[in-house]
Amino acid sequence: MFKEFKEFAMRGNVVDMAVGIVIGAAFGTIVKSFVSDVLMPPIGLLMGGVDFSNLFAVIKEGAPAGPYAALADAQAAGAVTLNYGMFINTVISFLIVAFAVFLVIKAMNTIQRKEEAPAPEPTTKECPFCITEISIKATRCPNCTSQLSAG
Repeated sequence: MFKEFKEFAMRGNVVDMAVGIVIGAAFGTIVKSFVSDVLMPPIGLLMGGVDFSNLFAVIKEGAPAGPYAALADAQAAGAVTLNYGMFINTVISFLIVAFAVFLVIKAMNTIQRKEEAPAPEPTTKECPFCITEISIKATRCPNCTSQLSAG
């Protein structure tokens, strides 16, 4: 059983998938940092100094009771919160990742289309009278000497 598992795990597709998952996780970390550290601060500033990571609604007060200045304060007090600001950050992260994957797939499809050369123009045709293969430029069949129509 161990030998079969080893053969399965060492197949090219499984190894490729594992590498893809590791790179994807690293890419996700980069995107998360990009969204929370680079993208959201200027957006929040443009929207009047809003920090999206601190947008929340208190569902149940903690001890001591609110209002809480930041999400960390509410969580430290044991309040139950609905963290819609974190959700907004996550949605933006997802959109960036989805767009990046779209660009990668689009580039791969473009490269693949360029590699597929168009079919070469035919150089021969079939004589309609004797059914032999002749040059496409021929106006008379060299085998049966029939007059061929142009084209």
